[in-house]
Amino acid sequence: VICRPRQTSLATHMASKVLATNTDLPIKTDKPVHFGKVRAVYWLTEEDSARLANERNYDVAPGSQLAVMVISDRISAFDVIWHAEGGMNGVPNKGAALNAISNHWFKLFREKGLADSHILDIPHPFVWIVQKARPVMIEAIARQYITGSMWRDYSKGGREFCGIKIPDGLSSNQKLPELLITPSTKGILTGIPGVPEVDDVNISRSDIESNFKAFNFSEMSDIDLYEKLLKEGFALISQALEELDQVFVDTKFEFGYVQGKDGNEKLIYMDEVGTPDSSRIWDGPLYRDEGKVVEKSKEGFRQLLLKHFPDPDILLNKDRMEERKALAKDNALPLSVFMEVSKTYTDIAEKITGKNLPVCENPRQEIIDILDKYGLIDDKAHKSEQTGDKPNN
Repeated sequence: VICRPRQTSLATHMASKVLATNTDLPIKTDKPVHFGKVRAVYWLTEEDSARLANERNYDVAPGSQLAVMVISDRISAFDVIWHAEGGMNGVPNKGAALNAISNHWFKLFREKGLADSHILDIPHPFVWIVQKARPVMIEAIARQYITGSMWRDYSKGGREFCGIKIPDGLSSNQKLPELLITPSTKGILTGIPGVPEVDDVNISRSDIESNFKAFNFSEMSDIDLYEKLLKEGFALISQALEELDQVFVDTKFEFGYVQGKDGNEKLIYMDEVGTPDSSRIWDGPLYRDEGKVVEKSKEGFRQLLLKHFPDPDILLNKDRMEERKALAKDNALPLSVFMEVSKTYTDIAEKITGKNLPVCENPRQEIIDILDKYGLIDDKAHKSEQTGDKPNN
């Protein structure tokens, strides 16, 4: 009874620092805001795209469309959004942590001569200005250890994963003989022989080779390039994390095409990379010395949810999605869970970047103020917001 008011007070204090809603900012756009579970994309007008490219000297081809990408502090797991007690609709510091980590790895990739990313500018810890890319319709998963869905399939007798033969005798969480590339579809793709028309279905390299145009590759040879960039990116992150005594287990890469000032098309990294949302990272000493897996990623949150609810099949069974949505909507998690996730994300971000994570006191207003300097705030919409009902963060 004594703890409940304290938790509510803490939630109220922290909620003002959380950006839970990122789709209603007064950013100038003439298109609907595109958004997913965590990020929102504001497509800039043709005029603002050209003006910014010129003023900021971005390496983009004339006529390229730019966008403002705003991350939120929302947390998703099992394809639904979760909330905590006291009106806490996001995890403190999560958005800033994800962006800081991606910024770090994308910069390293560029410096080491791998490839560019879609990021042109970083005005604020929650904000990227990006170049619109033509996405390769593949979520490229790289796995160095057998765990998660791969282990579940293997433990039931599966010995082929995305067309790759897996040897007998492996145990849970064991390091694989070599890095495996296990791609899946990005979105629902239609008319591809042998590929079910559902989101996020596993595919083989032969599926990609036979239908490379359907997956948005420009040339057959770009399949080799995407695998090269994937392997080199994974190796760079793995080595950097090993130096920090962390284990890089698996991750998701996404790629796309853009044109630079020279007009030449190039394959780039996009979305995010090497983050606790898109990767599994384990504590090195505990795994090495005790064989114990301690997650430094969102996987720890997923495992907590599976233990928290009496019927975990709701979270794992895709046929029970409506029940899962209701479960997430109707159940506020303990505030302590979100604060533990916040600590995990903050700690790994600061470990990777070697810097303290910037703390945003009022991220929404900070974003508006900084983007106003870029000439990207719709004054009319902003004034209307100030005089009317201001959306809650």
